[in-house]
Amino acid sequence: MIRTFLFDMGNVLAFFSHDKMCEQMGLLCGQTQTEIRSLLIDSGMQWEYERGKLTPAEFHQRFEQAVGQSVDFEALLVAGSDIFELNTSILPVLDSLKAGGYRLVLLSNTCISHFEFVWNQYDVLQRFDDYVTSYAAGAIKPEPGIFECALKKIQCAPEEAFYTDDIPDYIREAKKLGIQGEVFTDTETLMGQLARRGIQV
Repeated sequence: MIRTFLFDMGNVLAFFSHDKMCEQMGLLCGQTQTEIRSLLIDSGMQWEYERGKLTPAEFHQRFEQAVGQSVDFEALLVAGSDIFELNTSILPVLDSLKAGGYRLVLLSNTCISHFEFVWNQYDVLQRFDDYVTSYAAGAIKPEPGIFECALKKIQCAPEEAFYTDDIPDYIREAKKLGIQGEVFTDTETLMGQLARRGIQV
């Protein structure tokens, strides 16, 4: 029996683009998308932010140091966060699961600014009962720390939880802990995966 559903956020609940993020942030300081990707992604600074090692203010300061100029804080926040498009097809699935009495828990690698943007822009996260975010856990998937947090939040045995994520490695790690899981490709496929477990949505 499944009691709790764990959902990833990026490319499951909402589609996103790191390319768009880097391009928009680059426009604020005369840098190319490639240059911003190097100083954010390749350097690991974005992952520090998603691990909660940097506050938004510290991230802003590090960004200014990296590009060698002042950048408006609010403009940087918007440029770095306005990269999401809601997966509207997932909403009826979430609503059906909620109506069926299942517990919904977010399990996401995300920084606080991305979480807050999606929260304020859309009404998808408000459907969840609890949240396991990398910035709060101090660890990013597939590191053990974030899954340990998830095991505390599901309020059921691992085998009574089902997890969907677009990254196969993350599903594999969850399965090692006994959690049921399937790679997310699209909502229709997810509905089929649930139907095979006797859950109609």
